Amino acid sequence: MKIVVLNGSPRRGGVVSQMLGHVAAHLPEQCRAEEFFVHDLQVKPCTGCMRCRTLGRCVLPEDDAHRVAELLRDADALVVGSPCYWGNMTGELKVLFDRVVYVMMGERENGIPVPLHRGKRAVVVSACNTVWPFNVWFGQTGGVFRSVREILRWSGYKVVGTLAKGGCRKQGGLTPREIMKCKKLAKKIC
Repeated sequence: MKIVVLNGSPRRGGVVSQMLGHVAAHLPEQCRAEEFFVHDLQVKPCTGCMRCRTLGRCVLPEDDAHRVAELLRDADALVVGSPCYWGNMTGELKVLFDRVVYVMMGERENGIPVPLHRGKRAVVVSACNTVWPFNVWFGQTGGVFRSVREILRWSGYKVVGTLAKGGCRKQGGLTPREIMKCKKLAKKIC
């Protein structure tokens, strides 16, 4: 089973990276994870030409978005992680999703969207500096989940689990309980 892990965190040792690391480390043996640090990828922004919808490929010069798109096409599951920036996912992750839209969903002749990953599973993790319960009340990590779920829903993915951590400025590591939740998310993927 092939799993793509999209790490939208700019910090390799940050909380989101730790959460994704635990999820990837506890996947069953038959699962093979391919992890991408989105901030390290060379991805030009989408120009909005819409040619990818008719051609089935992006017409921009070859970059890392093309490579990620091909891996997403062949993947059986998806794990996405992003810290919360202004109640939403990171900009680099959004740019990547914009560039791989032709692999995520198609379109009928009349313009109705067609999900291309129907029945595949996905997991989403997020973290923010706002402490609990204010991160929930003010929709901080919830904004990340809403935006990523919207993309995944139109792509046909079934989000089988989410995990949020608030108050990361005070506590930059994961508690044993949160590590256990990461292990449970890994089991839900396969």
